[in-house]
Amino acid sequence: MSQMPQPPQLSACPACDEPPQAGDRYCDQCGADLTVAAALAAEAALSAEAIAGRSEAHADLPAPPRVNGAARSTHPEPEPDDYELAAPTSGGYGQVADPRATATLGAPEAPGESGIHPETNASTHTSAASSTGSGTGIGADPRLPGDEHRPRCAACQEGTIDQDGYCERCGHAQARTRDHMETELEGVAAASDRGLRHHRNEDAFSVSTAALPDGSPVTVAVVCDGVSSATRPDEASAAAAHAASQALRASLPRGAHPQQAMNEAIIAAADAVNSLALDTGAAAPHHEGQRHQNAPACTIVSAVVTSDILTVGWVGDSRAYWVPDDRATPPARLTEDDSWAAQMVAAGLMSEAEAYADERAHAITGWLGADAYELEPHTASYKPDRPGVVVVCTDGLWNYAESAEQMAHAVPPDARARPLNSAQILVGYALDGGGHDNVTVAIVPFPALPGRAGSA
Repeated sequence: MSQMPQPPQLSACPACDEPPQAGDRYCDQCGADLTVAAALAAEAALSAEAIAGRSEAHADLPAPPRVNGAARSTHPEPEPDDYELAAPTSGGYGQVADPRATATLGAPEAPGESGIHPETNASTHTSAASSTGSGTGIGADPRLPGDEHRPRCAACQEGTIDQDGYCERCGHAQARTRDHMETELEGVAAASDRGLRHHRNEDAFSVSTAALPDGSPVTVAVVCDGVSSATRPDEASAAAAHAASQALRASLPRGAHPQQAMNEAIIAAADAVNSLALDTGAAAPHHEGQRHQNAPACTIVSAVVTSDILTVGWVGDSRAYWVPDDRATPPARLTEDDSWAAQMVAAGLMSEAEAYADERAHAITGWLGADAYELEPHTASYKPDRPGVVVVCTDGLWNYAESAEQMAHAVPPDARARPLNSAQILVGYALDGGGHDNVTVAIVPFPALPGRAGSA
């Protein structure tokens, strides 16, 4: 039943301290209006409760992330390239536990990012840590003048996000769109993850399908790895993946030979990365100041698969592997690294085990970028006599499965039928192994599967 509001009760008159009788509206001693005094007292009590409630809520907020034992300030100093994150708690391969899953707000997308803008016939999946928007879906905090167009923190919901992706109030790191990406088409899939040590994902990929002039299917996968010691490596990898994919999708349907198309695609990718060095209007983030002398750079590896031939092309140390469905037959590595270790082995100066154990092993001798010594695209074609998959990946994966036999052991036996699941499993394999680098992998079934042409 409804009740009329009752006037609040006072223990004593605020004017003369005379205790009032129940229901009194005026003091018997001095005549003061008790209802007004009671209302003022109630308002003060509510204000005190609100202040206490805000204090308790702030006490529950996560502590600011700590770097080298010190809490991050609201005006951060330049960020190191890498930092430690807790190891993932895996729910089993194929269901990778993402240590960043509590953050739900993505940073603004960079133009030309690969693997996150599917066109028709493409299905793109992002982890809970990713956002498909521009980072403004939650809205600006009206209590922060001048920040109407800046996103609010996913953790405290009050602070705005600085240019490095951290909350200016509580220091919480926000997830970026590229932290974890997955794309699946009919007959090809790819996945990419930031890993557990890097502060951003500098890998990029593009997968697509098309039809040759005779109507037979062709599948394309491009994987690029930004050179971390260079300026804007994430932009370099994205530009290269996009340019190479566009070139292949344009030339293959016109009847170009896959090896020739691959060579031209790598040159187009190199031109796209070179153009970044001429882009004087794009200022590098302040934490990249120590790298301003190095032009944007990345590695590239790509695979083109038709109904009877597979072609690979590469520059750098990203790799492609052949893994047959019949695991009784040997797998193979399809690429040779442009690296110090590979040169030592080729010259007969070291065994492969000795070379890759050296701290100089991963120093690359070939890359895409304005400061590359000389662009020498490598291409090779193969005609497998049985079905299988091509694994196209960055060193964030193959560091944990270096030999062809190790890679074949890590690839699920149903990879050709379930390429996305296999890509997820391989990303999880690298994260479980330590996740020391960004990890990207594309799974391309051979022979190419007939279906509708699409791209991602």
